[in-house]
Amino acid sequence: MLIIVAAVIAIALIVVGGIWYSSSGKGGDGKHDTGSSSGGTGGKDGKDTTGGGSGGTEKAPADTASKVLFQVPMPTVAATMSTQGSWLTDKTYVKTGAAEVVGYDPAKGTRLWTIKLPGPVCEAARHTTEDNRTAILYEPAMPTKTDPSHGCSQVAAIDLDAGRKLWTKTVNSGDQPITFDNVTVSAHTAALGATEGGAAFDIDSGKLLWSPKVGDTCYDAGYGGGAKLVAVRKCGDYDNHQLSIQTIDPASGKVISEYKMTKGIEYASVVSTDPLVVAADVGDSAGDGSGISDFFSIDNKTGALRTRISAPGDQYAAKCEGISRIEYCKGVVVAADRIYVPTEEHEGGGSGTRSNEIVAFDLATGKQTGQRADSGDGYTITPLRMDGTALLAYKRPPYDKGGQVVSIDGGSFKETTLMENPATSQVHTVEQSMLPEYAEILYAGGRLYMSQVFANKPLAGVGGKEDLAVAFGTGG
Repeated sequence: MLIIVAAVIAIALIVVGGIWYSSSGKGGDGKHDTGSSSGGTGGKDGKDTTGGGSGGTEKAPADTASKVLFQVPMPTVAATMSTQGSWLTDKTYVKTGAAEVVGYDPAKGTRLWTIKLPGPVCEAARHTTEDNRTAILYEPAMPTKTDPSHGCSQVAAIDLDAGRKLWTKTVNSGDQPITFDNVTVSAHTAALGATEGGAAFDIDSGKLLWSPKVGDTCYDAGYGGGAKLVAVRKCGDYDNHQLSIQTIDPASGKVISEYKMTKGIEYASVVSTDPLVVAADVGDSAGDGSGISDFFSIDNKTGALRTRISAPGDQYAAKCEGISRIEYCKGVVVAADRIYVPTEEHEGGGSGTRSNEIVAFDLATGKQTGQRADSGDGYTITPLRMDGTALLAYKRPPYDKGGQVVSIDGGSFKETTLMENPATSQVHTVEQSMLPEYAEILYAGGRLYMSQVFANKPLAGVGGKEDLAVAFGTGG
């Protein structure tokens, strides 16, 4: 059992880590979600309509050199503990800690509020409502040596601006609480998936809105949220599954459209709900643990397959964990009927250097658009989210440089540097410990927030202090 738990944690560190951005005051019912390296929606047509500008609100400052704004120390824990979840509003930077959710001043890092919980946060929705409310899953008690997990059975709604827990609920299967696998938010609905049966609550009142129908061999494995609500429904025997991708009404649970995937596909991940894009490893052909061999572009209204995009794992660096965390994809952004995917690293222009690119595919035709954004020698580029019609991306640095945030024009794909972090040894070490493959990365208003998704017990004999989160900012 210990070996299995350790393996699961190791995989999670590589594959997952939610990255969320709450754009306060921009639209409503989740449609303001601007995506991130976890996927999402943004922009209207993907083309530059600003007459040569970046097409977004993030502009390059006079001085792109950043400084460390603040660091959040790693909490002391007796064993590895999940710290999934971070959000950003125009008032607060919010990060989960050891059995708590904490709101920080986004510029100074001072604590604004703290919500204490009886157990660790095991899952967190990356989407929010228009008034910055979201949902989390947490355990009812702290882990112990004899009972390292109490199950992810508690769901709560959090007001990210007010810093308060709105309500807490559980759902029983018989006389036992259901252990949920995932949680998401769409409109004012918090939806939860599990093999034992899911649930959907009104995020403001905590009222149970609907529960998915559970048949002998059917259940909603999980949901993708944001602009629309999409269910991944699994039917059939263990070795003969049939997956259905259903767009559903958040308030009633009514199925609007359905696409049935080819039998034999065991798992699917929701990359984006509008446009609807699903990732799957067809025939386990990826072979690299990415969970992706193909992207499926689906029509939300009819459920018809628009196109299928081949994305072999040895060529593209996006990753999804569709086993239980249905919408947790890394290194891929969807917007304006395009999907942006990074290539795997390859030999760069300099001696011994590595580099990669971001490429775009058309979701109507499945073909590449011809646009490519190069990382530059020694850097590795990863898409973060859309900013209007521009794509924001993070560049992991080489050993002698600091990381960068760039804005990529939606039409010309011209890159504009928004931020470059310090290259000092101490700062570089902190930044390199929070790589986009597993850490949470948020960028807005000239500030970059990076955080860990697990708190670990310090290793015996290993010095140095780790950070749970670090924030960078430019001078304006």
